[in-house]
Amino acid sequence: MRYFIELSYDGAAYCGWQRQPDAPSVQQTVEQALSTLLRTEVEVVGAGRTDTGVNASFYVAHFDVEQGVKDCAQLAYKLNLILPRDIAAGRVYEVRAEAHARFDAVEREYTYYLSQRKNPFRRFSSWQYYVPLDVEKMNRAAEVLLREEDFTSFAKLNSNNKTNICRVVRADWQRDAKDADLLVFTIRANRFLRNMIRAIVGTLVDVGRGRLSVEDFERIVTARDLSLSSAGAPAEGLFLSDVKYDENIFNE
Repeated sequence: MRYFIELSYDGAAYCGWQRQPDAPSVQQTVEQALSTLLRTEVEVVGAGRTDTGVNASFYVAHFDVEQGVKDCAQLAYKLNLILPRDIAAGRVYEVRAEAHARFDAVEREYTYYLSQRKNPFRRFSSWQYYVPLDVEKMNRAAEVLLREEDFTSFAKLNSNNKTNICRVVRADWQRDAKDADLLVFTIRANRFLRNMIRAIVGTLVDVGRGRLSVEDFERIVTARDLSLSSAGAPAEGLFLSDVKYDENIFNE
């Protein structure tokens, strides 16, 4: 039987989601906890790969258990007792046998936090960047992303992508309603490339500080040349914040 599990995690201590032979990963940590509780070897498949230091406020993975789970709520409760403090389990629920956390995801959303003042409580969850930024100009540049499909200019080299085509349906900056010094960038697409969002954020920040114009940003996107984009924004400000699926993969 197949189950989806909703997770959230602080990525600071991990090499990312994906299991690595020589570094701790979120995937490995969750697999060990599930295997301990279910007393069988459990493999967990995630909705996507998050890079070293990147966080998730909402993440989805799936796993199979031949004998089934008697009480999903109790499993989630027990998981939270043995998972480390930087990983939390949310809902666990049964899905159709062919449902896939990665391949059935139709949209993913990432959120990037940029603090414009020194904030000790956000030092591990935002890019603390004190240069004044023109948010309206950054939003005009971000609109370019909705019109383009090839994001080679923001794709990490040698990442073995079959294609650099992505369909971005939202990309905008807003000030947090409770903290005027906190800028929040939200981007939603059917898929993302490795390092893509951090490269986009870094380049948009250069637009906001006046190093690049909106026209420069558009030329960078259409050039399909990674060497033209700015340095990537720090990992700690980036969160996977949503994953969407068609309802037909869920059981009644």
